[in-house]
Amino acid sequence: MPALADHRSDTRDALARRLCDEFSSFPSDTVRRCVTDVQARMAHLGLEATPTRVERMAREHLTGRLKSQPPSVHVQADGVDG
Repeated sequence: MPALADHRSDTRDALARRLCDEFSSFPSDTVRRCVTDVQARMAHLGLEATPTRVERMAREHLTGRLKSQPPSVHVQADGVDG
């Protein structure tokens, strides 16, 4: 089974890299942890954790986190004083 584990790891890394580029406001460790957590949750629930499903769900989680940040975080990140 090591080959299967390596395949999952490679796929997870590729997904995390794509999402890191898309969600550059988050640290890469946060994005990678989100992808790993989503994959683990899907497996725990008995769902097939396909790369497409994992990426879609991780993107939804990260988008939700981004939208739930207070406005002051966005102002400071843009370099504008409030």
